[in-house]
Amino acid sequence: MLVTTTDSLEGKKIVKYLGLVTGEAIMGANIFKDLFAGIRDIVGGRAAAYERELERAKNLAIEEMIERANQLGGNAVIGVDLDYETVGTNSSMLMVSANGTAVIIE
Repeated sequence: MLVTTTDSLEGKKIVKYLGLVTGEAIMGANIFKDLFAGIRDIVGGRAAAYERELERAKNLAIEEMIERANQLGGNAVIGVDLDYETVGTNSSMLMVSANGTAVIIE
């Protein structure tokens, strides 16, 4: 499935707009505690283990969004936006959401 942040696709014709599709992934407090308790891979101010978890959450959110587009009969998602938000008491969780418009292209 074609997934893009743009609202149009060069060389492709959007024949039908199917609606908004979303995907979410929430990382709980235990993930953060485990990561920070055992981080030994900080190089140049970057925490690779933390970055891997964020990447995993982003991928899960995008996969869920794609699955919902498939359920609507779409073959592309346009206008994709990724958001990262802290939720819960004392920002104990991180939510990654992916939002876009499912479309049929030819």
